[in-house]
Amino acid sequence: MESGDQTLQRAITTISQSDPLIKLLDQVKRGRMTPADAGLRAVIDSWLGTYRKTIESAGFNRQALRRIDPSPRLALLIECGVLTDEQRAVADLLESFERAVSNATE
Repeated sequence: MESGDQTLQRAITTISQSDPLIKLLDQVKRGRMTPADAGLRAVIDSWLGTYRKTIESAGFNRQALRRIDPSPRLALLIECGVLTDEQRAVADLLESFERAVSNATE
């Protein structure tokens, strides 16, 4: 059986593997990619789905959820024009996160 720390580390690794901030956001900032680039959109859509699925499936406690809060990353992607706060996938991820926090144990 996996410990809570192992589950959290596995979740962080899973989310990080498709994280657009690591490599692609710099390309947007340098003008080498645009926020509408199809490849960037595909990576972001995949990342949002992976993040949501990870949050919904792991049963984290509140402390672990604070460590994987998507809000700062979403805010940066919105600030750079890659996402908008009106996109359904963004709202779905935030709703999943808030639901997980409200259902989590201390």
